[in-house]
Amino acid sequence: MTKLRSPELARLTPLAQLRAGRLPYRIIQLFVGLSLFGAAMAGFVRSGLGLAPWDVLHYGVTLHTGLSLGTVVIIFGFLVLLLWIPLRQMPGLGTIANVIWIGLSADVALAFIPEVHGLPAQLALFAGSLLVNGLGGGLYIGSQLGPGPRDGLMTGLHARTGISLRLARTGVEVMVLVIGWFLGGIVGFGTIIYALAIGPLTQLFLRFCIIDLGIQPVLEETLNDSPAVSTATAGQPPTHG
Repeated sequence: MTKLRSPELARLTPLAQLRAGRLPYRIIQLFVGLSLFGAAMAGFVRSGLGLAPWDVLHYGVTLHTGLSLGTVVIIFGFLVLLLWIPLRQMPGLGTIANVIWIGLSADVALAFIPEVHGLPAQLALFAGSLLVNGLGGGLYIGSQLGPGPRDGLMTGLHARTGISLRLARTGVEVMVLVIGWFLGGIVGFGTIIYALAIGPLTQLFLRFCIIDLGIQPVLEETLNDSPAVSTATAGQPPTHG
């Protein structure tokens, strides 16, 4: 009896991502995943237990500018994309969608998700948001339409400087976390839980979310997708783009 091959992430250029087939289905999955990611971000905010490192920075900026959280997420997404230029990274359709759609989804979700009070309710909202975040990450990564801008920044740093993905991720995320904390972003034990849990959780969902393109799987030493799902960086927390 022949064993069925499990779908794997493929290493594709932005143009090849669009030509790889099953595009309508992949685009739908991409936007469902990004929508869930944005909704989870809003849930973390409303829980008050702590945010992901990049979102600590985003939220801190909202406190000092009056801009909505989603607007700040979009602005920083485009700023990070500018850093791709010296790194010679090329954004895919999913990258551009990631920049815009997560921010829009976060603002919509914030309009509907109320603040919760009391530790049991906060924990329930945080745990639910964590699951939704992991599922959203698995869906958008599994659509194989390109990494998010922040993930691409870290893989680009790895490719151009030779530093490890783990060091690049840790260095960048510690920096944005500290800046966001000084700006008043929400840092709590939820931030630590997120950092420990989101990598394995996303990887778990991704097993069922990769759309099989029937082509060469990604190589460990030349990864060009989210470090959250690579064998080289298993267990590391993914950014939301």
